[in-house]
Amino acid sequence: MHEIEHVLHFEKGLFFTIRELLLRPGKCVREYISENRSRLVKPIIFIIVTSLIYTLAEHFFHIEKGYFKISDSTSPTFDAISNWVHSHYGYANIIMGFFIACWLRIFFRKHDVNFFEISILLSFVMGIGMLFLALAAVLNGVTGLKLMPVFSLITLIYLSWSIGQFFDPRKLASLLKAGAAYALGFATFSASTWVLGLGYDAMMR
Repeated sequence: MHEIEHVLHFEKGLFFTIRELLLRPGKCVREYISENRSRLVKPIIFIIVTSLIYTLAEHFFHIEKGYFKISDSTSPTFDAISNWVHSHYGYANIIMGFFIACWLRIFFRKHDVNFFEISILLSFVMGIGMLFLALAAVLNGVTGLKLMPVFSLITLIYLSWSIGQFFDPRKLASLLKAGAAYALGFATFSASTWVLGLGYDAMMR
């Protein structure tokens, strides 16, 4: 009950967190890590709540059927993993964040930021990404316009900008490295599910 009350506060809960992450993501996350952790929603709670919002939007409007198709493949385990990912975005985002964080550590190895701090950053900004996609789902369902590709691009731009702002907002290279790290993290996560599924089925034969 305490967490629910904290999330719904307008001055320091969910809506305050969303506003801060939209206007000054890198700076507010740095302040959260080093100064004040009382005003923003806890990062794990935030990404789970925002992923739930997207899941509900997709449940009502079923837009993923027009973009994603999990078909029967030669690996039933891979199909099962893919179905789990699409049914549990909150937890899947946390796992994917691990892969993205690894790439960020490589690209920004000269910065004095540890893995835990990067994970906090990713939980916040990936949560905003889920809200962008949730908005796309609602607009797609109401208007019939295929907006998911546009909002996916907006999400990638936002993530690159917010992560780059966290590390070094003065350099364009920070934004480019942030975008590359996110893309590689997503690709590595996707590849790992494929390897895990096919590898398990191969061992069981």
